[in-house]
Amino acid sequence: MGKIIMLVIVLLAGMGQGMQAAVNGTLGKRIGSIEGAFVSFFTGTVMLLVIMLIWGNGSLSTVWQVPKWNLIGGILGAIYVFIVILAVPKIGVTSAITAVIIGQLMMSVIIDHNGWFGNEAIHFTYKKMIGLVLLLAGLYFVFSDKH
Repeated sequence: MGKIIMLVIVLLAGMGQGMQAAVNGTLGKRIGSIEGAFVSFFTGTVMLLVIMLIWGNGSLSTVWQVPKWNLIGGILGAIYVFIVILAVPKIGVTSAITAVIIGQLMMSVIIDHNGWFGNEAIHFTYKKMIGLVLLLAGLYFVFSDKH
């Protein structure tokens, strides 16, 4: 798959995360935050089961052979969904997603710089620092506009 097509797919996935935050925030207000996170993950699990049964070509049984730290992704995802469900009704979708994106980028530069989790080290530069500072300034303006 071409890099441009992959970039567009990832952009669409990001748009989906924005929708997910809004939908889950409303769900959490109606049924409870933890319950909303559970329902979100349960319906997502069912959908992934169907997709796996139709298109899966890996080996699910080998999950027991991977390093245990490879399994924390689901835990981190559940924590993310729960926190967004809590945050969206209080600070709005835009502020929540802006903060999420900045948090993702901050952790990403740390992971890249150190080459953690089997990734090639990509060093932190002053340009990246300026970009993060500008993003934090953007969060300030996005958040302060609502409050």
